[in-house]
Parts: sequence; structure tokens; C-alpha cells
Amino acid sequence: MDLGAAGLNVQPFPTHGKPLATITYSSQQAAFKVLEETLEHPTGLSLIQGPALSGKSTLIRLFLDTVESERAIALVDGKGLNTTNLLLAVLNQFGYEIDLSSPNELLGLVRVFALQQAASGYPPLLVVENMHELKPSALRALCELAELRVRFGTALKIVLVSDRALGRIISAPAMEPIARRQLHDFHLRPMTQDETRHYLHDKLAVAGAEFPAFIFPRVVCEALWHASGGWPGILDRLSLLALARADRLPVSTDHVEKPTLAPGTWDEALQGAAGTDDTIPPEPPRLIVTNNGSVIEEVAMQKSRLLIGRSEHNDISIPSRFISRHHALLVRHGRSTFLMDLNSTNGTMVNARRVSNHVLRHADVITIGHHKVKFDDPFATTDDVLDSAAFADTAVMKTLEDMRSLLAQENTALLPVATEDLPTLQG
Repeated sequence: MDLGAAGLNVQPFPTHGKPLATITYSSQQAAFKVLEETLEHPTGLSLIQGPALSGKSTLIRLFLDTVESERAIALVDGKGLNTTNLLLAVLNQFGYEIDLSSPNELLGLVRVFALQQAASGYPPLLVVENMHELKPSALRALCELAELRVRFGTALKIVLVSDRALGRIISAPAMEPIARRQLHDFHLRPMTQDETRHYLHDKLAVAGAEFPAFIFPRVVCEALWHASGGWPGILDRLSLLALARADRLPVSTDHVEKPTLAPGTWDEALQGAAGTDDTIPPEPPRLIVTNNGSVIEEVAMQKSRLLIGRSEHNDISIPSRFISRHHALLVRHGRSTFLMDLNSTNGTMVNARRVSNHVLRHADVITIGHHKVKFDDPFATTDDVLDSAAFADTAVMKTLEDMRSLLAQENTALLPVATEDLPTLQG
């Protein structure tokens, strides 16, 4: 379809060059914070990982645009680089034009420059993309750069970027200088279904569309989300293709191609972890508590269990007379989350249906009293051992233990404290 016929002034989903507009979402915002903390930390070094077309390059360039001009920045593509090529690339980014020299001379120049800049209060920032494709000799040089120190920290801030999980590389004994400095091991997560719809409509609006929801109706946005896995780079390409295939508006789900998607980098990390059956992915599920449409709390489920209720001893405490003291329990097992109603007075609803127990899926809405709790976990799975008797027994035991512990805490809190003013029994 011609862009003008769709009411668009420019292509809303360009796949090359600077994007027309930067539409941020939760995982990208979290990654941005990781980069900020890396730059501010005295010995900051962090890993940023995500599959191809997950938005890593857009994220890095967006962040570098915010870095103060006084700080030297080297953004290097590590594909196939050996020691000499890596150091030459770093020095070129720092503004040096150098003829070929020995690796030791190049390393010395980088060392002197970094130490001088750090002494002035602005340690340089080195970002290496495709870090997993560096030659072993370049990895050794990277370790030497990681060991450069000044009085109050290190002389070089480092961000290592890859479309593969870096855990196995960093855990190698030879990489100890980098592992020792590691501040964050961040895996990008894709957009949720709601974030995908907003992303598409915002891009269409920036390109001139007056009614983005007419061009890409909700059902098409959902189809694009499923087809892209929520990854922005893939989403842009599929959206561009769907728009080109359509001969009239609105775009139809028949125009959405369904490619084979690469797994997230956390999958690789989990494969190498011990006890994968009980391993929780790097990014925990989020629980978004709302009342009358207003968000009142957002909680990351960091532990294997989470209690919701009126009592202050709950992980999520909601002071409402329509909610029981201990209303519901969430139990995390692998990538699945199991919801149990704790015999509450007014019951627990999931997607407007009353439940006593329920395996949560992404975007499920839990209703307790007049409050809603949205379960946000794009990679929640329900096909593991949750349905087995062994898990049911475990969940029940956890519930009983939690309840006994909490009741004991509350009962103890209600006991009077012995003071001289209280009457005592006379023998």
C-alpha cells in the first residue's frame, strides 16, 4: 500500500538508520537504568544481552546520546577482532589516528589515555558489541583494560553487549578480572502485548496517521506481537511488510507473516545453570496493583512465594475491608506461577472467573475485593510439573508454613508488653 493512501507522511517502520521516533518500553527502560548505574559506579562494568533485533543497538545509541560531552566514548564492534584490531578500534574512537604498532604499544596508549581521563574525573566508556565474537587474544587485552585502576575506582567503564548469553565466557578463569568487576548481568525482555500495541500506534501517529487504531486494529497488533515475540526489530520488519502487503485499510491479520524466532538469551543462561527445573528466569514476573484504574503499587516477584492480603505481614498489603487478612498466595516454580485462594471471604477472580487455584498466564488480571492485580510475565509457561501431585503437595505445605509463620508473628505482635504499670498476680 502506498504510504499516502494510508495517511502517512513517512515510513513509520524504517529498518535502517535512525528511527523516526524512540518508543520506550519497560525492559528497555530497565536496561537504560543499568547503563546509567554502570557509568556512575566507581568500578562499573555490565553485560547487556538479547537476541538479534531485540533493540540492543538502539538502546546503546540512545544512551550514548545522553552521556556528557566531557567523557570519551569508544563504541566497538567486536566481530572477529584480535588484540591489535581491538586496541586500534578503541584508540580511533577516542580520537587517535595511529599507524600500525605492536599490541604492547597500543595497549600502553590506551592505558595512558584512560588513566589521564579518569584522573580528570571522567573515566572513558568502552562499549563492545558482539563481545562473544572477540578473538581469545582480544579477550585477554580486554581483561588487562578492566584492571586499570585509579585512586577511587577503575580507569575505564565497560559495557559488553551480545546476542548470546555471556555467562559461560565471563565465568572462565581467564576472565576473572571482568567477572570481579561485573555490576549487572542484564537480559533484555520483549514488549508485552499492551506495550506492542502502544509501540505500533505511537509510531503510526508520529508518521502522520490520524487514526492509528484503524490502520492496525487490536487484533492485528496481537497477531504482530505473537509473530514478532515482542522484539522491536522484528516487529518493525513485520509491520512494514504487513503494511506493504495490504491493498486497503484496515490491515488484516492475513498480511502478518509468522517467522521462526530466536530464543531469548536467558534461555541459554538457564541451560547452563544447575537445577534448571527450579530456575527462575533473570527477570521476575511483575504484579501491577490497581484500584479504579489507578496504579497504586508495582511489585517484582523476587521470591518463590508471594502473599496478598489485608495484613501488613503480606508481601502485597492492601488495606481494604473487602480483602481477607491473608487472601491469596502465589507460588513460583520454574517459569510458572500458581495462584491459590486462601479460603478468602469474598473469593479470588482471574479474568472475571472465580478460582480456588489457577496457573497464571501473561496479562491475567486477578481481582480481589475492589482491587485488581495484573500478572505481567511474557514468558510464563504452564506445561511443566505444576499439575503434578508432587507440586500440589509442595504448594499446600508452603501455604501452611507461610500461614503458621504469619499468624505467629501477628499473634506475638498483639501480646501486651510487660511493664511496671501492668497488674501482676500475687502468690
